[in-house]
Amino acid sequence: MTVGRVVAVCVSPTKHDKKESVGRGLLKTDWGFEGDAHAGTPRRQVSLLAAESVKKMEGRGMDLEPGIFAENLTTEGIDLMALSIGDRLRIGPQALCEVTQIGKECLHPCAVSARVGFCVMPTEGIFVRVLEGGEVKEGDAIEVIP
Repeated sequence: MTVGRVVAVCVSPTKHDKKESVGRGLLKTDWGFEGDAHAGTPRRQVSLLAAESVKKMEGRGMDLEPGIFAENLTTEGIDLMALSIGDRLRIGPQALCEVTQIGKECLHPCAVSARVGFCVMPTEGIFVRVLEGGEVKEGDAIEVIP
């Protein structure tokens, strides 16, 4: 069983822009994060990006904070790219999510690429839908459910 952790919880009231780290958020069943512009979309309710992916960009001399790539959850310790569509993740003590998409088509140029110069979400981000809601906060465990 693979266990990682939530590094940051990020939301934004507008689409196609950086999300702000808010420390904690409420995941609503079949919706996403309360107050986030992507909530309610059928396949991409919540986006996840590994801190390890962000660190690759920092290695290029950029100072990047969580949410810069418009991810809802910045994770650590889980190989998100090893997951498959249909895999489930327990996030915190209550929330259960299912992987619905790996990577994405990026708008050219997206606001993130314009600001940072490159976006890792199209190749290294994943998307999930919320099967069971609950509060999620920084430091919470993320567990891959086999």
